[in-house]
Amino acid sequence: MGFLEETFDIKDMPVEATRDFTPVPAGWYTASISGADAKDTKAGTGKYIAVRFDIIGPEYQGRVVWCNLNTRNPNPKAEEIGRQQLGTIMRAIGLAKLEDSDQLLGGSLQIKVTVKNDPNYGPGNEIKGFKAANGSAPPAVSKSKPAATASTATSASPPWAAK
Repeated sequence: MGFLEETFDIKDMPVEATRDFTPVPAGWYTASISGADAKDTKAGTGKYIAVRFDIIGPEYQGRVVWCNLNTRNPNPKAEEIGRQQLGTIMRAIGLAKLEDSDQLLGGSLQIKVTVKNDPNYGPGNEIKGFKAANGSAPPAVSKSKPAATASTATSASPPWAAK
């Protein structure tokens, strides 16, 4: 038992706003990443990033969809899929390197949402794809820096200067 240090009267308690937990229809939605937390798997044998996407349009604004991205997993296929999804998200939002999950926050992209029927929880949403927002190409992201050639490494003038 714990003393609350005040009395709560039901007449003074705020009423929680009604929220819609029905799944959004399948389709592509523009979304913003508003949460990204690195977590350990329940079994403690891997890691994943729990990502929250807030739909910003054109329909269902304010609705939320979640996705977990495996970054380390004893199942190599699960890890490969999670890393592929993370790479697709990074390319879509123009992020070349990721060291902290907070770097994903604020990124806008398109998410492909499907509806799945879970036998325990009923219908729910699942994210099956990611792409750059508005069909535009994200900033180019190279996998590695090109090695400097002997001529450019020792040249006094920049490579774009006329010779």
